[in-house]
Amino acid sequence: MAIPQHTIDQILDRTDIVDLIGQRVKLKKSGRTYSGCCPFHQEKSPSFHVYRDKQYYHCFGCQANGNAIRFLMDIDSRNFIDVMKDLANQTGIELPKDNIDSKKLSYKREAVKAKAVAPSHNKKQANSSSSTAPKPDTNTQVIDPAPAFDVDPFEAFQNFPEFDDSAFGFDPEFNPGIQAPIEQDGNLYDLLENVAQYYEKQLPHSHVAQHYFRHRGLGAETIKYWRLGYAPEDWQHLEKAFPQDIEGLKLLGLIRTSDSGRDFDLLRERVIFPIRDAKGRVVGFGGRALNDEIKPKYINSPDSEVFHKNQLLYGLYEGRKLKAQNWLMVEGYMDVIALQQAGIPGAVATLGTASNADHLSTLFKQNNQITIAFDGDAAGQKAARRTLDIALPLLNDGRELKFFIMPKEHDPDSLVRKEGLETFNRLWQQAPLLSDFIFALLSQQYEVTTPEGKSQVMAELNQLTDLLPKHGSYRYLIRQFFKEKLGFNKKWQPQVNLDASLSFNIRTKDEDFAVAMLMHHPYLYIHFEVLRALMPADELLAQILAKFDSIYDDLPDDQELATYYVLGACSAYHLELSEIMQRTNIQVLTQAPEMADKLASECSLSLQEKFLRQKLKKPSSLSESRYLRQQLNELTKKIGLKLINE
Repeated sequence: MAIPQHTIDQILDRTDIVDLIGQRVKLKKSGRTYSGCCPFHQEKSPSFHVYRDKQYYHCFGCQANGNAIRFLMDIDSRNFIDVMKDLANQTGIELPKDNIDSKKLSYKREAVKAKAVAPSHNKKQANSSSSTAPKPDTNTQVIDPAPAFDVDPFEAFQNFPEFDDSAFGFDPEFNPGIQAPIEQDGNLYDLLENVAQYYEKQLPHSHVAQHYFRHRGLGAETIKYWRLGYAPEDWQHLEKAFPQDIEGLKLLGLIRTSDSGRDFDLLRERVIFPIRDAKGRVVGFGGRALNDEIKPKYINSPDSEVFHKNQLLYGLYEGRKLKAQNWLMVEGYMDVIALQQAGIPGAVATLGTASNADHLSTLFKQNNQITIAFDGDAAGQKAARRTLDIALPLLNDGRELKFFIMPKEHDPDSLVRKEGLETFNRLWQQAPLLSDFIFALLSQQYEVTTPEGKSQVMAELNQLTDLLPKHGSYRYLIRQFFKEKLGFNKKWQPQVNLDASLSFNIRTKDEDFAVAMLMHHPYLYIHFEVLRALMPADELLAQILAKFDSIYDDLPDDQELATYYVLGACSAYHLELSEIMQRTNIQVLTQAPEMADKLASECSLSLQEKFLRQKLKKPSSLSESRYLRQQLNELTKKIGLKLINE
């Protein structure tokens, strides 16, 4: 069985490697990764790490590594096909049943009768024409019942200039018995590329199409980069341009058949936006009508073997090519193109469909911090509310989602063109985080100054936060955030030194910073747990983490009760804890849930690097030295990537 690469990629995209490996290996959250004891060799301390964002695992002890497919092949000693069948069943993706099904990307090219070669009075010209004729298909058996000749009779016939064939009433277009050979099967990707080139070449011939792009502010380089084109008015222009590829064009939905049985082209009198997949291959087209009377205004290619609009994002390939760091989901093609031309390469758009979990998951693989733009009208609010239900289950710890509400009468395209890049970026930076957006949304619906209104807000919030991943701190942090916003949790407040610097890391060592965060946000322990294997046991933070390890599973769901529970469990250290809480401004620093999670992650990485370097100074053995150095190298890469993404 031959499995196309695009099917393999689709299965891997839909497989959560943490869930898959977690069924075989006991994994613990460690910052943004998951760690456990390696199943491929004997070890007591965990050196096996799973990276959800990269869909990848790696053991620093035995160097085992790979994706979900490799893991199942190695752990069960199974072959590739067996593993793919299991994963295909789990993800609901159909595999080709045999080699014939694997040819779904192919289609039969049609034979086209060649026109007759007019009698030539120039022997050299005739020979030249013959040399450029299509080569016969070597796979086609040729049966020639005629006797062999030293010369080709038809060629000899044409080389008699004094012979007047019209006297015999011959059809000048007639070419006796000569037919163009049938070409080999066509490939849909190749056909799409040829059609894209055809549409590009039509653009210079349409003043209306060129005026449309100029009116939208697009320059020649931008038009070339996005390969924009034009589909003529002719109802059969593709049939005329690609007479041998009618079957392929129908498979792609670019040629339709009317009820009366007549074929016609889907895209006519429209500017064309080629749509590329993550590998840069043209897989479909979007067409925008140039006549406002033509409905609908936008048409996309229908789904086909190579085009699945619910899984694609317009501009993703181009953004990756330009090494975009910040990603923004907008509504339309022109928004994406205008932002790229203005200097914002990370804009993407769905293909005429509402955003879904696949779209957001794809973007989170580019960066853990993404933004979605919405119109400021009622329809935009409804779309934002719908997106919440889709996005919340995807918000694992460390992921950050912002909502960019456009000013009235603006979309991203008009905003960046009329207000400029600086204004656009400023408004983007001011876009509310998910927690602030939810609070603003709910406080508009209910009267938050009354007990009844507060109760309704909390009821709605609980429904929303139940959609968040159960394993992680974000759902607890956001509930705490709402309670503080609504005036709950007034009984216990740490004594805050209002003169303390917000950048108190300068005055307070990272260990105390971590302790303060753990006291105020107990569920951030998942970020610091990994430190237990690296720190000296006599450190205060190490002793606090040991306490957390024993009580973490029993922590109450309520944030305030969890804090009381931790303070009671750590009462033996109450003097040190009181002093740390008084000289830090932890409550202000971690007011937003996203900020608390981000600071905890950064602090943990910093401490991991510190204690790894300390252990490297006095390794117990050569193998431990090698292992610690590998860990440090990996950690340094992670810190570097984090800095780049920010």
